[in-house]
Amino acid sequence: MFYAFSTAVYIFVYRIIGYRKKAVTENITLVFPEKSDQEIKRIRKAFYKHMCDMFLEMVKSISISDKDLLERFKIIDIETLKNLESKNKSIVVLMAHYASYEWATVTQLLIDFPTVGVYKQIKNKYFDALVHRIRQRYDARLIRSYNAMKEITKDKVNGKLCSYAFLSDQSPSLAKATYWTDFMGIKVPTHVGGSVLAKRLDMSVAYLHVEKVKRGYYEAKFIPITENAKNCEDFYIVKTYLRMVEEQIKKAPEYYLWTHKRWKHRNAEIPKDATVH
Repeated sequence: MFYAFSTAVYIFVYRIIGYRKKAVTENITLVFPEKSDQEIKRIRKAFYKHMCDMFLEMVKSISISDKDLLERFKIIDIETLKNLESKNKSIVVLMAHYASYEWATVTQLLIDFPTVGVYKQIKNKYFDALVHRIRQRYDARLIRSYNAMKEITKDKVNGKLCSYAFLSDQSPSLAKATYWTDFMGIKVPTHVGGSVLAKRLDMSVAYLHVEKVKRGYYEAKFIPITENAKNCEDFYIVKTYLRMVEEQIKKAPEYYLWTHKRWKHRNAEIPKDATVH
């Protein structure tokens, strides 16, 4: 019944109101110029079906049981994260808007470190409140991105070990566009907050790799990027993370959140003091 309702929502969102259809089509066409119109439409249609499932699954997070959530969002190698915990360092977990990222909160049931979500406030206050309620289900602490440096540094000073989750594939504002690199073959500014914090405060870094197995079921694994961030070359963490995200998008593009204007600054003038790779 749940997914029958999701299908009805898909028909309304995709076929009737065409929510952000122009932006989605432009994004997919931009990063896959070699694909035919027919293939672009196939990816777009599959994306909207997944997006409706994912949004309703996010709302369902409020009431779904822990047992069901652990079965539907299966973490197949929790020992990898536990091994990083054993290093006696806080952990930066880099995530992407791919497959299911909201259900990743269930990780808190399996690890020892408290989870802290670094987030950007949503303009719609009602949706922002809903997201807060969902992400704080397991008493996860939420800190706004503009305050992350202060809060995480304070944790370090106080000897508090945490797992910090960053959704790092969004487009930063041009005022904060200090690092530009290729993402899906297009030069754009990239968020570097998680990487900078990891290097400055000597934290381990991992990527949460999530795949959709079938409707309503996901598998996730933590892929270590480094256990010694402070000695990594500049932007190694960011570049490694982006390549992992790209690999997933190329493999199954329908599970990426194409409604985001990820490439909106691609034609902007790159600041003279920015780093470009």
